[in-house]
Amino acid sequence: MSARRFELSRRGFLTGSLLITAGTVLTTACSTDPDGSSSAGTTLNVWYHAYGEAGAQQAVLRYAKEFTKANPDVAVKVTWVPGDYAGKLNATLLTDAAPDVFEIGDFSESLARRGQIAALDELYGDARSDFNTNAIESVTVDGKLYGVKMVDDVMMLYYRKSALAKAGINPPTTFDELAAAAKALSTGKSKGLFLGNDGVGDSAILSVWSNGGDLVSPDGKVEFGSDRALEALKGLKRLHDDKSLLLGFTTDWWDPSALTQGVVPMQWSGLWAMPAVSSALGDDFGVLPWPAFGAGGTRAVRVGGWSSCVNAKGGKVAAAKKFVQWLWIRQSGLQQDFGGSYGLHVPPRTSVAATAKKLATGPAKEAVGLASKYGKHNPGTWDTAVSSVFNGAAAKIVGGHGDPAALLAAAAEKAQHEIDKQLGR
Repeated sequence: MSARRFELSRRGFLTGSLLITAGTVLTTACSTDPDGSSSAGTTLNVWYHAYGEAGAQQAVLRYAKEFTKANPDVAVKVTWVPGDYAGKLNATLLTDAAPDVFEIGDFSESLARRGQIAALDELYGDARSDFNTNAIESVTVDGKLYGVKMVDDVMMLYYRKSALAKAGINPPTTFDELAAAAKALSTGKSKGLFLGNDGVGDSAILSVWSNGGDLVSPDGKVEFGSDRALEALKGLKRLHDDKSLLLGFTTDWWDPSALTQGVVPMQWSGLWAMPAVSSALGDDFGVLPWPAFGAGGTRAVRVGGWSSCVNAKGGKVAAAKKFVQWLWIRQSGLQQDFGGSYGLHVPPRTSVAATAKKLATGPAKEAVGLASKYGKHNPGTWDTAVSSVFNGAAAKIVGGHGDPAALLAAAAEKAQHEIDKQLGR
């Protein structure tokens, strides 16, 4: 369920229709009241990005039907959006065609600050304490909750047990060990590690975290310009200098094919890929957090995922809140189905995750533990403008293009300007 996966699957009972919103957004849609014959007085437009996992589209349509069955006065039109979901959503939110309910990945607090999404604190009730800390913190802005986490996507390092054992290499626990392992496992045209086709992926963010640094403080101050961050990014260059990284593969880091096809023995990817990895490799794989960079550092895994939000500027806020509460707070069975039947994901509610059989044993259980112990989420101010500035500087630093300190300082200054705009200061 990574935001980067947009394979459109259409099977089962979906007949759907085509419509155009905001002038250029081509989508598929299906309503729980397609001919308007029911007693529904309100029809909600609920947006999802086009999940790559087979069956996900049919599942959300089924959930919508179950909601309308329980709430006959509210019909639901599920709109399935392929391609650049974030771009299409942001454009449509500026128009009268904006959805009533929509999901977002890597929650952006700017939506709350400009009044686009509604506070949802009252929906949680006693269930609030059942949501894990990451799920609560990631949708909180100035003490209020502006979304409900649907799934946690845990991102971590996969490794092939037999490949490391054959080379006499222990699973790395420090960055030095990771770099040494990647270099030792690189032979001829074969590379030891895949982080993404650009050679960076999440590694720049992870490196900052792993050296005790952070990206942005809770009060909106850029922190990735610190000495610790600079030290870690300069260290990351070692992987490129050693020519240990696979670049330009046929699919990117979110797809496990480089690992499952034996192209690399180590790959950064997500928990959603574990069913495919297990099917291809059996028990010949393990999972690890990003290793600690140095003294005072810490291991890290990135926890992303998707959150459901309500359009505060729409005319159907009450019905939209009812839908979000019904599906993502009250229906534990559907939450478990969504998290475990289409790829593999962690339900944000601890009680639901605890009863998920697919997360109860083996590497999946390890991944849940890693997320609990080392999980970090991108800050709410980490929008496209801010992340692009940071990633651009990181790519130049690891590629050896320019003075690292000057590059990072300039990026921090630009990012601070963007964050200040977000916060209206």
